[in-house]
Amino acid sequence: MHEKQCKQVLDEIFMEIFEQKCPLNLEEALSEFAFDIRLPNKVIDAVDGKETWASSINSNKYISQSNMEKYDEYKGWMRPKKELNSLDEIIKLWNKINYTTTERIYDSVNVSKSDTIYNCENVYRSQDCRKSKNVIFSDGCGDSEYILACQRSGNSTYCIKVDDSGNCSNSYSVICSAKISNSFFIQDCNSLHECMFCSHISNRRYCIANMQFDRNEYMPIKEKLIKWMISQFIR
Repeated sequence: MHEKQCKQVLDEIFMEIFEQKCPLNLEEALSEFAFDIRLPNKVIDAVDGKETWASSINSNKYISQSNMEKYDEYKGWMRPKKELNSLDEIIKLWNKINYTTTERIYDSVNVSKSDTIYNCENVYRSQDCRKSKNVIFSDGCGDSEYILACQRSGNSTYCIKVDDSGNCSNSYSVICSAKISNSFFIQDCNSLHECMFCSHISNRRYCIANMQFDRNEYMPIKEKLIKWMISQFIR
């Protein structure tokens, strides 16, 4: 997924959550939302010298998935049998073939700067994601669409910074929660709709800091919060 497509996805996510387009570019969004998320890092392919992206950076040599497959077709990775006289000799032989594979992308389309991606579409700078679409700066997510800076979560749509949670939608900053919709700053909750700054409660709507409000009281406060948040994003 190229950067223009990423910006379109960012704008769609923001429209669903904040009812306006994202005021940030990709690098600003990375710094603002994904600063605490494990993401693939840029490394150099030892075969062609080009940049590639790896979820692990504890290796001396890297090879992209495509180059590994090309080498396998062209020459193959097996070596002729030879006499082995020492452990040091085995290690030297191993070092010649021991590349860490990068950009491991399986049954996916339109994926860039990512690693360990399975059955996904439209993914940018993410890792360990599966059965998802329109994913940016995320780690360990599955069965989700239109997510930004999420980690270890699943079955969510139009979310930003959702961690260790599931079945969330149109929400921002959700931690260890489930069945959260149209909400902001939620932790350890279940089945909330239109709530803000809540923790450890369930089956509620129109709550602020664990206090019950009616819809007419709640919505003006939500509008003020969104204006304040947008102002913080573009400061």
